[in-house]
Amino acid sequence: MNVLILGSGGREHAMAWKITQSHHCNQLFVAPGNPGIASVATIVDLGVNDFEGIKSFCLTNKIDVLVVGPEDPLVNGIYDFMERAKIENGWKGFVVGPSKEAAQLEGSKAFSKKFMQRNAIPTAGYAEFTKDNFEEGKAYISQHGLPIVLKADGLAAGKGVVISETHEDALHAFEEMIVNKQFGKASSKVVIEEFLKGIEVSVFALTNGIDYKIIGHAKDYKRIGEGDTGLNTGGMGCVTPVPFMDDAFMQKVEETIIAPTVNGLAKEGLVYNGFIFFGLMNVNGDPQVIEYNCRMGDPETEVVMPRLETDLLSLFAAMDNGTLADTNINFADGYFATVVAVSGGYPGDYKKNIPITGLDNPLPASSLVFHAGTKQDGDAIVTNGGRVLTVTSKGNRMQEAVQQSITILKDIYFEGINYRKDIGYEFE
Repeated sequence: MNVLILGSGGREHAMAWKITQSHHCNQLFVAPGNPGIASVATIVDLGVNDFEGIKSFCLTNKIDVLVVGPEDPLVNGIYDFMERAKIENGWKGFVVGPSKEAAQLEGSKAFSKKFMQRNAIPTAGYAEFTKDNFEEGKAYISQHGLPIVLKADGLAAGKGVVISETHEDALHAFEEMIVNKQFGKASSKVVIEEFLKGIEVSVFALTNGIDYKIIGHAKDYKRIGEGDTGLNTGGMGCVTPVPFMDDAFMQKVEETIIAPTVNGLAKEGLVYNGFIFFGLMNVNGDPQVIEYNCRMGDPETEVVMPRLETDLLSLFAAMDNGTLADTNINFADGYFATVVAVSGGYPGDYKKNIPITGLDNPLPASSLVFHAGTKQDGDAIVTNGGRVLTVTSKGNRMQEAVQQSITILKDIYFEGINYRKDIGYEFE
């Protein structure tokens, strides 16, 4: 099969690495990619939202599988666009990703909350407000218990969630979102939720909207500082398997969340052929949904893919041809830990174009380096984002895997490099 992956981060590098291991893979292309991905795939100069360019490339290069990494193209309707290309242009491939309507599970917090209510899926209580009922929203906040969670309804690049410890802070955040349009159109509607106290975990499934297979889970570490302190980021590292995600807990997740979600998709006629990311909170042993994403997570993909032993392209084919229920999912033994190296100043302001050294160092068989925010500058590879690269390692114990990743990062350098040294700290 000829495969095109859309995206340029660590998630796409990890998927590309995984797909190259499949004997079903003839040619692998990634658009727009990064220098690390260039070592395993052919880079294509296309933007992820250049639908016409993507269609043309898929037709010319006889692409069989279009894997969509980030959320924007999915919410913007790449699945529907390429389905039309089958009818109008004779494209013979398929997209790994949901339809535009189904992608609202991630694209609209209000849509996903209503979906969960209709399908009796456990989640935090909530209300939604716009500028039309702004004063009602202020009254609702003033009477709400603390802490209180405010979420921009639309996509806000992972920055549209505020957890306020005081009513004053919550009212300020509410005004910033609605009145001052802090996140533009994304915060024209705001969802206000009760705060769930527990441990956050993520579960990943592949579905065709009827059947599903769980392909992994992970615990992500969002805060910039050690001991989970400081500002939220896009993720500073993650681990899998998570010790408390035992058979009993996973059974609850399947019975109360995953199965009702997939059944809800089928019942409501939402076309879904791709990944579902279940962002969960373990509240005293019971899982509740914080959010859905309609694609794989980052940096979770960087631990999920190395642990998954099943051929990823075979799973995509089974999803497309209706045989997903008959597939077996196998996982590698041991623990996997990803540590993310970020630019100095991240998640605030940071510099780009800083040379990176140490990327040519030999790696042990138990470790992998995935590029995220990097680019080629002549003969050098330089920084090109807040999260620059990730190191994933395998160990017999979780801390062994974490320490192996840190050891490798000590030999990689760019000015301002920062990474957490306590990923997985609470489990050992």
